[in-house]
Amino acid sequence: MEIYVVRAGDTAWAIAQKFQIPLERLMWDNQLEEEIPLVVGQALVIRRGDGDGRKQPVISVGYAYPFIRSEILEETLTYLTDVYVFAYRFDREARLIGPDTPDDRMLEEVRALNGSPVLVLASLDENGGFDRELLSWFLNDQEAQEEIIRQVEAVVLEKGFQGVDVDFEYAKEDDSQAFADFVWNIREVINGLGYPVSVTLAPKTRDDQPGALYEGTDYRLLGEAADQALLMTYEWGYSRGQPMAVAPVNLVRRVADYAVSRIPREKLLLGIPNYGYDWPLPFRQGETEAKSIGNVEAVRLAAEKGAEIFYDELSQAPYFHYREDGTDHVVWFEDPRSIRAKLQLVEDYGLAGAGYWQIMRLFRANWLLLADRFAIYKRNMT
Repeated sequence: MEIYVVRAGDTAWAIAQKFQIPLERLMWDNQLEEEIPLVVGQALVIRRGDGDGRKQPVISVGYAYPFIRSEILEETLTYLTDVYVFAYRFDREARLIGPDTPDDRMLEEVRALNGSPVLVLASLDENGGFDRELLSWFLNDQEAQEEIIRQVEAVVLEKGFQGVDVDFEYAKEDDSQAFADFVWNIREVINGLGYPVSVTLAPKTRDDQPGALYEGTDYRLLGEAADQALLMTYEWGYSRGQPMAVAPVNLVRRVADYAVSRIPREKLLLGIPNYGYDWPLPFRQGETEAKSIGNVEAVRLAAEKGAEIFYDELSQAPYFHYREDGTDHVVWFEDPRSIRAKLQLVEDYGLAGAGYWQIMRLFRANWLLLADRFAIYKRNMT
């Protein structure tokens, strides 16, 4: 599969002719609309066929809220080993609480499509934020942990989940061993049902990395405790932060270097963002807040504003500027080039696969690139 970058004067018809592919395929693969012009600097996937040759098998997972649109779920499941249902949480009464939107409809659709749903257990509060104090209480209360594990086991059996993902963020340094012990304990129970347990890891680059997000995340301990570990290699560019790429490849590589020194490569999944951010300028620390934007939506915004898309070679990410109502904006997002660069890291490091946050917006080019390069491991082969 090739990637073509749009130049001035290009049309979809002319590009299809150039590569001798059906126009309908070019439009479909890249989610193009007839009424929306191409953008100079826009990257397009060029699929000449279905590919050939033996492909490395990988695990592919994607996080989704239960209110995901049915048509997006159906198409995306083709490219996933597991869909991670976000999220179950617990309170100080040791009660397991399901997602705000019930997951029954989503799980029914996943089962109908022979998909593999995974229950995400997250240390969230009632407002959906990660609660450091709640997590610390939980990790220091053995009875509460045993009760939550019992309830998770019951829900897995009742609803047909095929694994558990532990998403505990902002753990305190003093709780790092307790964190790993909990993962060991829940893994023993869930493995007993025949299913794996994964854990999400903040993107560290050294053992003693300071910061609330990193201090309680011990890569070696958690890598031993879990069947699988997902590196959250995104959010360098974030809503309250400086405008920059969400997942700069140069910085992602530093996390991968550290991770493979602490955790077996065959357990590691590289985190890949399925979104970008739109920042108003000038950026003011503590005041400016960026808006999340989908990758297809970003290109359509560039077309609407008459912007040119540029590509930063260091971070391997696209961006563009525009002006609206007297305010300048910069948008960083993902495109086929940046996705290809991240998939190359999966191959370079010999990792188990990739994990996407999140799959609520369809970015078809990503999935085509993934399937062109790798064979997706399926748990429910018939």
